[in-house]
Amino acid sequence: MKVTFCGLGIMGRPQALNVMKAGHAMAVWARRKESMQPLADAGATSCASPSEAAALAEIVFVMVSDTPDVEQVIFGPKGIVEGARPGTVVVDMSTISPVATRDMAKRLADKGIEMLDAPVSGGEVGAINGTLSIMVGGKPEVFARVKPLFECMGRNIVHIGANGAGQVAKACNQIVAAVTLEAVSEGLTLARRNGVDPAKVRDALMGGFAYSKVLEVHGRRILERDFKPGFKAKLHRKDLKIVTDTAAHLGLTLPQASLIASHLNALVGLGCGDEDSAAVVKVIERAAGEVR
Repeated sequence: MKVTFCGLGIMGRPQALNVMKAGHAMAVWARRKESMQPLADAGATSCASPSEAAALAEIVFVMVSDTPDVEQVIFGPKGIVEGARPGTVVVDMSTISPVATRDMAKRLADKGIEMLDAPVSGGEVGAINGTLSIMVGGKPEVFARVKPLFECMGRNIVHIGANGAGQVAKACNQIVAAVTLEAVSEGLTLARRNGVDPAKVRDALMGGFAYSKVLEVHGRRILERDFKPGFKAKLHRKDLKIVTDTAAHLGLTLPQASLIASHLNALVGLGCGDEDSAAVVKVIERAAGEVR
């Protein structure tokens, strides 16, 4: 297929490379020219704008940070809509508001352009290895058309429902992942403050009902104080704001999601927004009177 990728950060770059490895023609655009170079070196066509890149493709992927960024890339000056032909599919793999997603899908449909929302879970490692979990919203027939490309990037690919459903699923994912991260942070802090080796506690928990991927991966990060970002805290904070805003829109109370959202906000306030979200343990430690 003829494919375009707009957004080549920690996630977008390896995703685009995996699509290219499967033999698909690739055009790319990124705000920073240097971000396009690894793709250009692999044979992609570098473009000066999203509209130029979209004109070369039948499927256009977007992977940027937040709702306003997606809006700008698709509908802004020299945006995707200026270059995409009717029948083109825009696939937004960013994590953004479900409400905004539904509105964008309608605006694109008015121009004869299809849209899928397809946020992912699995972080940088999953993007590199092509093992992402991909949650998709949109028409079933459009999903079927794009699925071979999703299979280049992920293993667990689920069509959730209509436009916006993928973003709802990602919001649910972020609740579970973030609240589990809070629990792991609290558990390892409790162990250490009791004079018990937290590494051995983690080893014990890994074999029981408390096991989770968060305990495995982020528990190790916490023990090793390795906060090199796989997923930046400031982006995790953004995702939890989407959760809490969506809950407020529906009149829901999500107390644990609200708690970890406040802790991620505090972490960013400490100047740690570019560290991995596992660094939220620092907020737990400070509340316990520790600064490590």
